Amino acid sequence: MDHEITRSDLIHLEHIRAARERIQGMVHQTPVQVHASLNADFGAELFFKAEHLQKGGAFKARGAHHALSRLSPELLANGVATHSSGNHGAALALAASRFNTRAFVVMPTNAPAPKRAATIAYGAEVIDCEPTLSAREAALISCVNATGATFVPPYDHPDIIAGQGTAGLELFEQIGPVDLVLVPVGGGGLLAGVSAAIKALSPQTQVIGVEPAGADDAYRSFYSGERVTEHQPDTIADGLRTTLGVLNFDMIRRHVDAIVTVDDAAICEAMALYMTRAKEVVEPSGIIGLAAILAGVIDVRAKRVAIILSGGNVDLTRLPW
Repeated sequence: MDHEITRSDLIHLEHIRAARERIQGMVHQTPVQVHASLNADFGAELFFKAEHLQKGGAFKARGAHHALSRLSPELLANGVATHSSGNHGAALALAASRFNTRAFVVMPTNAPAPKRAATIAYGAEVIDCEPTLSAREAALISCVNATGATFVPPYDHPDIIAGQGTAGLELFEQIGPVDLVLVPVGGGGLLAGVSAAIKALSPQTQVIGVEPAGADDAYRSFYSGERVTEHQPDTIADGLRTTLGVLNFDMIRRHVDAIVTVDDAAICEAMALYMTRAKEVVEPSGIIGLAAILAGVIDVRAKRVAIILSGGNVDLTRLPW
């Protein structure tokens, strides 16, 4: 990939704006939704950035399309490859079809069935592997060596981060400054990009990452100052099981005010609440910001609060309740 931006301190608002120009027309400008009953429940103005309505059902379409827009025709001709538990793989497959190239996605055998099906439906070749990071990386290296495809990382790359940051840029333009922005954090691409955009546009806004208690490497990294590189995630939020990326950690330390954790019970409760009130499906990873409010981890009373709903790809045959 083009490494014109090679350090996280060079990923600024101008790069996020440039990313938006490159992907305009390829991805949706997702709506911001307001639900009066939820506002009444929590005594706050809650604004839900509906990335579950994004192409492919998740914010990942932003970074994947931006990353491919930065590849030369020569690199695109050889195809692209990644490893993913679901949403990034599907997004890369979708972007590859738009750029008329092949996509190879290494996917753990325990990936949610709808995400696997979507990745295949968008035209990718899925390569199964055991559900460990080492197995994913080994299978990816083998794939790249065999095909000559270019590796497009799921989160730890400036083009991915800038692409994901377009969600934060859109959010600010749609609703203006808020008191808090709550963002799910797994590998950290979304939190890094959104925090960079929001802090540039509204420095007084607090940006808070939200993570499952059973996959709290970002929380531990943030408060210890040392990136956790090994952990054994145990959470229903499959999209947030990934270890925090290097560039992502650097940006998060610079732009994020806090990281909080919530348990799976709160995630399930928030998922059911949102599906009941909004009549829309949001996956466990996507609803975690509302879970933090519901669990009382974050005080939102009398505040304007934006919540990134990062995805809506749920296996309806295996709902967590």
